[in-house]
Amino acid sequence: MTAPTTARLIDGNALAKKTRAEVARRVARLAEHGHRPGLAVILVGHNPASQVYVKHKVADCESVGMHSVLDRHPETLPEAELLARIRALNADPDIHGILVQLPLPRHIDANKVIETISPAKDVDGFHVASAGALMIGRPGFKACTPYGCMKMLESIGCDPKGKHAVVIGRSNIVGKPMAMMLLQASATVTVCHSATPDLAHHTKQADIVVVAVGKRNVLTADMVKPGAVIIDVGMNRDDHGKLCGDVDFAGVSVVAGAITPVPGGVGPMTRAMLLVNTIEAAEHALAIPNA
Repeated sequence: MTAPTTARLIDGNALAKKTRAEVARRVARLAEHGHRPGLAVILVGHNPASQVYVKHKVADCESVGMHSVLDRHPETLPEAELLARIRALNADPDIHGILVQLPLPRHIDANKVIETISPAKDVDGFHVASAGALMIGRPGFKACTPYGCMKMLESIGCDPKGKHAVVIGRSNIVGKPMAMMLLQASATVTVCHSATPDLAHHTKQADIVVVAVGKRNVLTADMVKPGAVIIDVGMNRDDHGKLCGDVDFAGVSVVAGAITPVPGGVGPMTRAMLLVNTIEAAEHALAIPNA
């Protein structure tokens, strides 16, 4: 009997490094024209995870030569003041991208905040205009996590055309835009969620599975088609406090053809695609196309 083959690891760290290098090249090209791309990151409150994410995003900007502005505000910041700050950044010609770190305090309407950001500076890809553009196949900013997932598929030569893709999760941030991107790439897409009665029935047929529900071991080895490509978007902690995803990595990696690790998979690419969106926003605003 042939020994089981371990799946190919899709290295998000390596791909993110390559992506940042390309962004740095584009930033340097804008510098030759006397311009510097700028990203404003707004953090409201003291959520520990959010503080870590914001720190990484600011460091990423600096690493590629972008200008970054970090706006820190107390938990008690009135919604009206946050909206006023966003409007000021919308009008600031030195800022090409605006990101408001989620989650926000309960007294602030996240949808209202997102929709106050100019669509031209919506580098998170969360604005209804960005979502609508994706839905009908028009140019616009793509949500960073699913955008990064598509780049990871591309990096291993996995063309979704003609393949059956299953997306587990239906959030506006990952699940829905992920399904739209795969559909645009000519995959046959099934979206599963908490009300799906027999998840394994769908995943066993899938050539590509993207898991984004925020719950450990949603996908196990017996639910996977041999050779399938598995993209694990989840970020959880196991019983020992170690970072893990939504996929039972040890089991699934023996069955799958390729798989993203956690950590070191989708996370770095999400941050990298934020830089890609920001440089694209700057190039568009400054009318200097990428060459």
